[in-house]
Amino acid sequence: MPDRRHVLLGGLALAAAPATGWAEAGNPAYLAAARVGPEAHALFGIDAAGRDVFRVPLPGRGHAAAAHPLRPEAVALARRPGTYALVLDCRSGRVAARLTAPRGRHFQGHGAFSRDGSRLYTSENAYDLGTGRIGIWDAAGGYRRLGEVPSGGIGPHELLRLPGSDVLAVANGGILTHPDSGRAKLNLASMRPSLAYLSGDGDLLEQVELPPGLARNSIRHLAARGDGLIGFAMQWQGALGEPVPLLGLHRRGEAPRLLGLEPARQLRLRGYAGSVAFSGDGTGIAITAPRGGRAHVFAAESGSLAAEILRGDICGIAAGPAGFLATDGLGGVSRLSGADAAPLARHGDRNWDNHLVAL
Repeated sequence: MPDRRHVLLGGLALAAAPATGWAEAGNPAYLAAARVGPEAHALFGIDAAGRDVFRVPLPGRGHAAAAHPLRPEAVALARRPGTYALVLDCRSGRVAARLTAPRGRHFQGHGAFSRDGSRLYTSENAYDLGTGRIGIWDAAGGYRRLGEVPSGGIGPHELLRLPGSDVLAVANGGILTHPDSGRAKLNLASMRPSLAYLSGDGDLLEQVELPPGLARNSIRHLAARGDGLIGFAMQWQGALGEPVPLLGLHRRGEAPRLLGLEPARQLRLRGYAGSVAFSGDGTGIAITAPRGGRAHVFAAESGSLAAEILRGDICGIAAGPAGFLATDGLGGVSRLSGADAAPLARHGDRNWDNHLVAL
């Protein structure tokens, strides 16, 4: 009988392999949004060496993309408080559908598909109600809106589907915003960030909150390992002189585990983790700190720091063939292995946005 490690690695390999349908779009390994020149924006498919596979124009700044599990289709979502999401045929570059957030809602930059690809879920701010919502869209029927469910908190940002199930994990950042106030944070004194687990129909299955002293640690980004372990990255809304942890791990039914560092090293992250990912073999987990110009890699089981990697404006990160692949705001694509960042490509015509989505 195979042991747990071999089962885990096999699951990760399957999760990382592009679906057959993506071969029609050139088999990209990753999706990433970028600003191209002073005004234009686009969604790119890139290979494992950082080379372009396709490029599709966007009407405004993108944030992250959701990849359909079966067909070469991606949903590019506007950065908050945007109200557009484009369904892109990545074979032809054609816009297959355009989603518009309902009145009183705006998108939060992230989405996820159900396991069979029939539904798309989008994180949304219900600013007319002052709470979070998850929009549900009929991906099998032209992306009409089916409805919405509570996100389990305020300010949902990233959401993802747990491997092998239709359970959704939602990072409720806890920050109240309103488009009339731009990106101003309106409730810092009463924040309650949480990690929520929802069924595919929107039932709240479990909710995890941070200790009271970390109530201003906004849970923003998520990564999932093949065995269901969740990594969550946080952004501190308190004083920058407080060396709070910015990475946590959680398994359903257990208490969260926060991974911190000695104060001097923790403060170099400047209270801001931009993205999080597990390594390809699942043994490591990394967060990026674009404001600190570095990434931290931790051992996923022990929680100890394995590497600190310096890279200017590094933010997007995803599992790579060996370790991680990362993008930065200067157009670079790098392979992170050990304590080194090996440049793979430099695209001088663009500035990568926050996220790198592995297919």
